[in-house]
Amino acid sequence: MKGVILAGGLGTRLYPLTYATNKHLLPVYNKPMVYYPIQTLVNAGITEILVVVSGPHSGHFINVLKNGQDFGLKHFEYAYQEKANGGIADALALAEDFADREPITVILGDNTTDADIGPAVRKFKSGAMVFLKEVKDPKRFGIAEFDLQDQSKISRIIEKPKQPPSNLAVTGLYIYDNQVFEFIKQCDPDYIGRGELEITQVNNFYVEKGRLSWAKLEGHWLDAGTFDTLLAANLYWAKKNRSELTEDKESA
Repeated sequence: MKGVILAGGLGTRLYPLTYATNKHLLPVYNKPMVYYPIQTLVNAGITEILVVVSGPHSGHFINVLKNGQDFGLKHFEYAYQEKANGGIADALALAEDFADREPITVILGDNTTDADIGPAVRKFKSGAMVFLKEVKDPKRFGIAEFDLQDQSKISRIIEKPKQPPSNLAVTGLYIYDNQVFEFIKQCDPDYIGRGELEITQVNNFYVEKGRLSWAKLEGHWLDAGTFDTLLAANLYWAKKNRSELTEDKESA
């Protein structure tokens, strides 16, 4: 399995912080934000990773991540998304050659989690899998609506619903087979009126084919794309790291 980290966009919600650098390079406690999704993939046994970047600060990634060897990766490369506001699916389309017809695990560069996705990665065969997490503010996310006859099946995913059908949000963590690239080519930039290629539409294509599965993401998860969530992520990881440090000292 190969991994793709989507670290593009302009990070406008974090202006003026992102005037200086890309959002995904901002600090979350003692590491750049993008270190967390890289570690999530590495912990799942993924050692070949593509990072998709965009915007005026794209070159900063090379200084921070270099050639990926610090993470124990066998292969590490970058792709450049020319249209920084083209959408998540537009960015993912750049991974087609890298995927080389293999399944891929995809994570957004502003997602920080300590969940172990290794078992799901190893069991994945085909179709698509989305990871869901209960949230307090479901109007802010893509939300899963479940089949009335079979509550284990997602009937559709609704982006930022005014009346959320559940509080289970689609996190920025997905596993796809190679058909994802054909579905991206069918995406409509006016799907929800933002002029972007939406990953929600891609996931709904899988729903329509009966090929979308899901799993709850266990453990901590937070996207650090707003001031409030960036602060919350810093606080969580600071507490977690200090706790682990204390445990190490006590066991020494």
